[in-house]
Amino acid sequence: MALSIEQERQQLEAEEQRLADRRKKLLERERAERLKLVEQSGLFKADGAHFESIMTAIKKLGIEEVDKRLTA
Repeated sequence: MALSIEQERQQLEAEEQRLADRRKKLLERERAERLKLVEQSGLFKADGAHFESIMTAIKKLGIEEVDKRLTA
């Protein structure tokens, strides 16, 4: 049976919503994995002021520059 244009549009919108939900869940999983890596690195063991100074340096220099300096 052929779908009407409106039915097909509704199906496409439903698929787009499912994909958006999957992307959101994937982003949440990625974030959780990254937090787990930070936790395992021992960074959370630093006292509050030290942790904040490290985060400030990362923000100031940018991820690329920090990565370059740490791997040099």
